[in-house]
This record gives sequence, C-alpha cells and structure tokens, in this order.
Amino acid sequence: MVRNFIPSALFVALLLTPETARAQLRGHGGPVRAIAISPDGTTALSGSFDTSAIRWALPRNAAEQVLRFHEGAVNAVALLKDGRLATSGEDTRIAIWKPGEAKPVLVLEGHKAPVVALAVSPDGRSIASASWDRTVRIWPLAGGEARILEGHQDNANGVAFTPDGRSLVSAGYDATIRIWLLAGSGSSAIITVPTALNTLAIAPDGEIAAAGADGKVYFLSPTGERRGEVEAQPTPIITVTVSSDGRLLAAAGIRGSVAIIERASRKLERTLVGPGLPVWSAAFLPDNRTLLTGGADRMVRRWDAVTGEHIGTVAMGGPEDPLAAYAGDPGAEVYRACIACHTLSPDEGNRAGPTLAGIFGRKIASLPGYDFSPALKKLSIVWTPETVSKLFEVGPMAYTPGTKMPEQRIGSPEDRAALMRFLEKATNDKK
Repeated sequence: MVRNFIPSALFVALLLTPETARAQLRGHGGPVRAIAISPDGTTALSGSFDTSAIRWALPRNAAEQVLRFHEGAVNAVALLKDGRLATSGEDTRIAIWKPGEAKPVLVLEGHKAPVVALAVSPDGRSIASASWDRTVRIWPLAGGEARILEGHQDNANGVAFTPDGRSLVSAGYDATIRIWLLAGSGSSAIITVPTALNTLAIAPDGEIAAAGADGKVYFLSPTGERRGEVEAQPTPIITVTVSSDGRLLAAAGIRGSVAIIERASRKLERTLVGPGLPVWSAAFLPDNRTLLTGGADRMVRRWDAVTGEHIGTVAMGGPEDPLAAYAGDPGAEVYRACIACHTLSPDEGNRAGPTLAGIFGRKIASLPGYDFSPALKKLSIVWTPETVSKLFEVGPMAYTPGTKMPEQRIGSPEDRAALMRFLEKATNDKK
C-alpha cells in the first residue's frame, strides 16, 4: 500500500560530481516506478512510489521541477507532443501539466482503480490509459468524454498505440493481448499467451512485445500472430522498452537485472546486472544505446546497452541491499520483490506499505502509525504464515478487497513456503 506515503527528503538540486551525476539521477524518496524521455533526449520524466514526479534536464543532469498532486504512487508518466507532461497514479487520476506550473492544467477522472500505464497517440491528440479496474480508456486531450474499452478479465497493465495510430494494444494480468481497432473496418483481436502479463511495447515497425510472470518476452505481428518468444529472465518481468530504431529491446525484472535482446534475431545479447533490487522502469535515449532504468534503490541509473556497462559504480550486496545478510536464502529472493514497499525492522519504519516487523499474530490494518484504507480496517484477518501465504496465492485484490497493494501472486507452493520461513525468521529477528 502506498497511500499517504511522503518521503523524508527530496533533493531538487543534485550536488553530485560530474562523473556520478552523469551516471545516475538522485532525487526520489521511493522506488522509481516510471520513466519517459523526450524525442530529443534532453528531458526525462520520472514517477515514484513517493507520490511525486520529477522533470529532469538530462544535459545538465539536474532536476528542474518536482510535481506533486497524486495521493499515492505515480505509476506512469508520459511526455506529450506539445511539451506538456502526463502523470497517473494509484489515486485513479491522470494529471496533465505544463512545465514550470505548480498544479496540473487538466485532471482526467473516471477510472475506478490505479492507473498503471499511459500512451500518447502518434498525432498527439489523445492519451490512452490502462487500469486495474480492467478497462483501457482513450482520452481526447482537447476535451470530451473518454472512450472506454472493456474486455480484460483482470488488471490491465500495459497499453501502446500502433505507429500508424489505427489501433491500440493492451496487455493484462488475464494473460491476453488485445488489439483494439480505432479506424477502418474489421474486428479487434484477442491473443492469449501462457502467462499473466505486466507490460508491453510496440516497435517502430509495429511488432508487439509483451512480458510478465514467466520471464519470457512474447513477440507478435501487428495483427496478432505469434512470432516467437525469448526467455529473458528467470523471474517475472516488470517492464519492457524498445529503442527508437527498433533494434534493441530491454526487459527488466524483480531481481534487478535487465536483459538486452536483439529484436530481429531474437538473441539475448547481454544482461545488465545492477544492485539486485527490482527494476520497475526503463527507457532508451534517442542514441539507441543509452538506457535509463529506475528501481527500488530510488535512483535513475544509466547503462550502455551495447557494451553492457553501467555508467558509474553499482553497489552490489552492500549497505544499499537490505537483504545482504540473508544471501543464499531462497525465501529472501522471493521477498526481494517486496522490499520496495516494506521493511523488516521497526527501526526502519514504514515505507509505501507498513513495516512487516512482528507481522505474525497481528490483526490486519492494526499497526499504529500507518494510515490504512477504510476497506482494510473492516477486515478481520489475523496475519499468520497461512494467511500471508493465501494472500499471495490468490492475490491481494481478491484476498483483501480495497487494498492499494500492488497485485502480486506467487504461483509456486514451494516459493510461498520459502517466503513464510524467511518472514518467520526475519520479522522476529528484527523485534
């Protein structure tokens, strides 16, 4: 849950050495959930679990503006054709900003659950959104009612326009890719893949790439025919992005690595290895080789996707890694996806979600000092290894209706059991 999470400090000016500043952008107080880059490569926009978005001047490696409006995590960001900015969040709203102005110039409301993906139409006249309310919507930026596209049977997690703007493509946790025709004749297509989907991207030639829980990237033709797949990660993929020339695809996952795939050959070229924390977002610069990634370490990192080198140093298993003391524990590796929102120690306090210190035996929504949603306060669940395991078996939205917790399921009984053993040890050790 990320409601009412406010970072303790947010650095608007970056006091970094030239080498460090060039390598990474620091400023967010929480995991970096989304990144977008302008076509000329001079501006980046990032959104975070800390409820803010930051507009960055990349040539100066400096934060130019901090945008505050959303009442929860900023899940998606986009740069509009006319220079304006778009942010969307856990609070179900989409905000449109003019650079330099303190408040949005337009707020789009209608979704009933977090908005987790945005896409700008090729002509710049509309913006599409995907939401956990299972709908996809197309909003005219000049005003007017949104077009609502319904059909997904679970969270809609990804959305993108085709290069010609004649279709919109969405991906969902129901393991479907849907191609919605916006112009011309014909019917929309529904393609089912073997796994729940978290993300999608469309290449300049119209090829569709989608990925999710099984760590594979699925490639489809613009009309939906399956063209192949690449096993990119051993664990779920959170985001995929394609370079502007269409040659490279980056697929980032919960264990902190980023797979670089040569799209034409379907070859896994290399894997970029970071500090081991989940990578939530990624975007290529217009040079088609520099990759920006955002993750649970609260910074935007730079990589050379061609050589595989990180620009600057990467701390591996050091103080930045809260699980360094549990190296080799399989349950700790499962838990790694949770560290963006939860701590194990009461001394560390709450993050986006409440601390898990002493969780077993505690009634849901009863931890002092955390602002739980009203829906959770009405539930009678007591957290035990059995109830926490059930939470991840069926998913937070089904087990705890009304939660703001990101939807994550653990399909493997062995992984759930390993996680429970880890939590029994780690949350008691921290009392």
